[in-house]
Amino acid sequence: MASVSVIGHPMIQHKLTIMRDKDTSIASFRRLLREIAHLMCYEVTRDLELEMIPIETPMAHMESPSIKGKKLVFASILRAGNGLLDGMLDLVPAARVAHIGIYRDHETLEPVEYYFKAPSNLEDRLIIVVDPMLATANSSIAAVDNLKRRGANNLRFLCLLAAPEGIKKFTEAHPDVPVFTAAIDSHLNEKGYIVPGLGDAGDRMYGTK
Repeated sequence: MASVSVIGHPMIQHKLTIMRDKDTSIASFRRLLREIAHLMCYEVTRDLELEMIPIETPMAHMESPSIKGKKLVFASILRAGNGLLDGMLDLVPAARVAHIGIYRDHETLEPVEYYFKAPSNLEDRLIIVVDPMLATANSSIAAVDNLKRRGANNLRFLCLLAAPEGIKKFTEAHPDVPVFTAAIDSHLNEKGYIVPGLGDAGDRMYGTK
């Protein structure tokens, strides 16, 4: 069974509370999501492997730690995933980026893929899949399925909110992919939205309906 980590840092929880408020403006919602992404990125990358490399400081030569291996990949599930992606790229600007276009059919709640673009050599990279909501998990499972079919074998999933139903379904489909989230909410409603949640993250980011 995949591990599920709830990142309970007080600053994350405080900012998440503001984001949940239905009266929070689009601009504030977008800014807070980016700020939370900074903080969550520290946790999801906490155990990256390091290697010692030679450098020269203004004072002397030394061996100093550097992240080992090929550049990691942030895989954004469009469109809402870009809200987390932007903040994570602030912290890791050299990361490669994959974009996975998937939307949820509002009648069937099943995922529909319309776009996929990823860096090469996925089998040699750590891939962090990002999407603010793990609700039904259908889109998230489909995104990870597609990455695995293209060779990915070292993945993590990062979301802002998760529902118990989504966690169960995702971890059953991909028991080898750890999940990182800021909160696990109560349940899904009949339309597949997280309750109490914060509404549709994409709509609140971009001012759409």
